[in-house]
Amino acid sequence: MSSVASALILGFLLATSYGAGFHFLMGGPARRIILYLFAAWTGFIIGHVLGDFLQIDLLKLGALYLFSASLGAWIALIASWWLAHD
Repeated sequence: MSSVASALILGFLLATSYGAGFHFLMGGPARRIILYLFAAWTGFIIGHVLGDFLQIDLLKLGALYLFSASLGAWIALIASWWLAHD
């Protein structure tokens, strides 16, 4: 398996666990987990692309810019919680 495919699978699994964990911590209706998953996936992708563009090598794991991608996912999760908060 190439390093790009491994990074894609790892990124998908991490972003999914971030979204599910955030829903577990923050609670809310069951349908809100869909919002958190999409926010985590989108933020993870944007963070990875920005990490690649800005060459942020902190916690780079193969082809995956783990630090910036995780930071992007958590920023997107907090923003989605703030915008959807009742």
